[in-house]
Amino acid sequence: MLLDERKRKILQAIIDDYISTAEPIGSRTIARKYDLGISPATIRNEMSDLEVLGYLEQPHTSAGRIPSAKGYRFYVDCLLAPPTISEQEILLIDRWYEAKARRIEGVFQETAKILSRMTRNVSLVLAPHMSQCVFKYMQFLPLDERRAIVIIVTDTGFIDNKVIDIPEGTSLEDLQCIAERINNRLAGLPLDRIKLSLLREIKQDVVTDSVIYKAALEVLRGAVSVDRKDRVYTGGTTQLLEQPEFRDVDKVKGLLSMLEEEQLLSDILHMQDSDHLLVTIGQENKFTGIQDCSVIQATYRIDGQVVGTVAVLGPTRMEYGKIIGVLGFMQRHLGDVLKKYGV
Repeated sequence: MLLDERKRKILQAIIDDYISTAEPIGSRTIARKYDLGISPATIRNEMSDLEVLGYLEQPHTSAGRIPSAKGYRFYVDCLLAPPTISEQEILLIDRWYEAKARRIEGVFQETAKILSRMTRNVSLVLAPHMSQCVFKYMQFLPLDERRAIVIIVTDTGFIDNKVIDIPEGTSLEDLQCIAERINNRLAGLPLDRIKLSLLREIKQDVVTDSVIYKAALEVLRGAVSVDRKDRVYTGGTTQLLEQPEFRDVDKVKGLLSMLEEEQLLSDILHMQDSDHLLVTIGQENKFTGIQDCSVIQATYRIDGQVVGTVAVLGPTRMEYGKIIGVLGFMQRHLGDVLKKYGV
């Protein structure tokens, strides 16, 4: 059944009010706070219809109504105004990055903090998997006369590194020459295409010193390992305890435990090749631990390629419009930030 305009306005008023107050709302409150031009009795009848249709719930016999998961879904899909983010908020985000982010890992950590600050919920940031990145270059950086760091840099700015002992009789120029030869063979290749057979060819044709080859091999194999886990950065976990829905510590204990399992968080975040934000509400979430929650997530790109996900997790009574606006901006902006600070 399609909702007529009056039911839509009443449902929107109830959801907006409940998001703000976390208190069940009755017909008299709606009549007093929202200028709908109808009596409390009419509102009460419409609320009863919305409850029968599954858009509202009545937690207690004498209480007002609260939105159901179906009500929130209709709200997100049909009632929510186009979300926006203010110029002041954009400037604030850029200042936070400038003040805190110094390297690629710091960008993800700060992104998680920014999202949790702005949304007052838990934030999740899925960093690009190394095997999805493209080899950019290898470089040897001297630490002292006896040691150097061999590093690998990808197109997204990710770095793997290892400290090596410089073999007797090997100069920095020799190391730089070796790095240049390796770069000529591997530059532009996705890491998941750099196989062991290719690394053996490099040893035979490019790197004759076994110590240097072993060090370079360890870094390369670590970078391209298919078993390497995605990295998920979180922020705002303790803010869950400030939400009325999660003040019962026993109720939130399972959720807090889940937020410590990085692989599970990675599984929750969907890497979809789409710029559409994904909103999952209550039972729409397949993981038991978050079926009292909503998750809003968006993938982000670097040079047009989807490389990671940003998300906000919180109670179903979250500020959908605000969060969608913030995530939409971060989806468009994060790739540029990563390129600025990553390399």
